[in-house]
Amino acid sequence: MLTKTSKMSLNSAHYNNGVLVYAGERILIYCDNVQMSFEGGNLPTGTKKGRIFLTTHRVVFINNKNNDSLQSFSLPFFTMKEVELEQPIFGANYIKGVVFAEEGGKWAGHAKFKMCFNSGGAIEFGQALLQAGKIASRYQMPVPPPYTPPQGPYYQPPPPAYSAPRYDWVPYQTFPNAPPASEVFMAEAPPPYPGIDPNMTPYPNNQSQDAKAKEAAASAYYNPANPHMLYMPNPNEPPPPYSEATKKSN
Repeated sequence: MLTKTSKMSLNSAHYNNGVLVYAGERILIYCDNVQMSFEGGNLPTGTKKGRIFLTTHRVVFINNKNNDSLQSFSLPFFTMKEVELEQPIFGANYIKGVVFAEEGGKWAGHAKFKMCFNSGGAIEFGQALLQAGKIASRYQMPVPPPYTPPQGPYYQPPPPAYSAPRYDWVPYQTFPNAPPASEVFMAEAPPPYPGIDPNMTPYPNNQSQDAKAKEAAASAYYNPANPHMLYMPNPNEPPPPYSEATKKSN
């Protein structure tokens, strides 16, 4: 078994240059060649290059540079708002938004973030992120629990242990690759908050909420007839407090 003590919470989602997930957390999308930057809070500044993961509970960025002050950063769905998809005339498409610090997360306030997809896939990743956040909001507790870094020991599970069931709203054709098995580590503890499927966590299954989640998953929030708009949850619904997000074309 492998053990590790986290230095600080914003660096708690990696191990041995790989991603560290909770027991029961599943990886939906893996994408390499992504640049991420932050502005605000007390987060490290500058552009970071690495890999991005969309899981059943959050977005995780893993830095390729193993001597950087930011090795990994975790963005649970309920901590993000004002998520937008951008298509500039020049340069790669990107996703931007605001992330708020969790209680006990060891960084303060909120920060703007930007994810630039140098090899493409920003729009498809953003659509899947918004849909996952919408579904997860059905199971979110009114007051999220304090942040708890994954506790050791950690281990390398076989791919089926972190592969998610297939969802019709995940763009597998755009992101066909799974992360290398050598770069995925799992903690023995489950996530401190529900994800898109309460059956994957120790949280009780609410049948009425489960029906709403299935309805949300089945309903397209991206309208091909109006390709410049992404439809978001009502802002009066439970977290995540996303605002309307737009896909901008010039």
